[in-house]
Amino acid sequence: MAAGLALALGLTVACGRGGASDRTVDRTSQATSRPDLPSRPAATSRSARRTLVIEGTSLTAGLGLDPDEAWPAVLQQLIDSAGLAVQVVNAGLSGETSAGALRRLSWLLRGPVDVFVLETGANDGLRGLDPDTLRANIEAILAAVRQRYPAAALAVVQMEAPPNLGHAYAQRFHAAYGEAARATGATLLPFLLTGIAGVPSLNQADGIHPTAAGARLAAATEWRALEPLLVRLTP
Repeated sequence: MAAGLALALGLTVACGRGGASDRTVDRTSQATSRPDLPSRPAATSRSARRTLVIEGTSLTAGLGLDPDEAWPAVLQQLIDSAGLAVQVVNAGLSGETSAGALRRLSWLLRGPVDVFVLETGANDGLRGLDPDTLRANIEAILAAVRQRYPAAALAVVQMEAPPNLGHAYAQRFHAAYGEAARATGATLLPFLLTGIAGVPSLNQADGIHPTAAGARLAAATEWRALEPLLVRLTP
């Protein structure tokens, strides 16, 4: 029950503080969360180093944390420790729904993409948006990445709906991710807040956004699923 309540609260804040639209976001967070996409390097260096882009919400942007404490930065540390030549680009943006993620995708695809990880939907759940629309947006995002970069590996992070929206809605919301992953051939990654939601010591004072320790746990959870995929892609 505590974990469910924490998740409900988490989704309320996690992805934009009380905004009525995709654009209602903390301007400071928005300014710092837009990634500096790497310029397209020469062919020789591209073959030696892969680019992993993570499009996500404030959970990915690392709201309330130093940039090097957000889970994508910790993932980079894990990748480096494994000796894999992969550069992580944090493309998290606070306040964004899956529709907003789809709208800004073309901007993200200006840079190189070898692996694309999508973390979206928490704001959709917060607002009670149609899970079928969420699934359609996820599929459209992944299909667009595939069209632009046919050889890119695709992955989508499982997210969950607030329990106060009812069991039927939560089931449909949960299922949208697996259905979208199957339809696009993407890898379905574990729920980002596994072991974090409902644990006070792993969340900031808002009860939502992970602390640095929580972000390390989130990174470790996603790394276990991503490692085999990255090993296959790197020399």
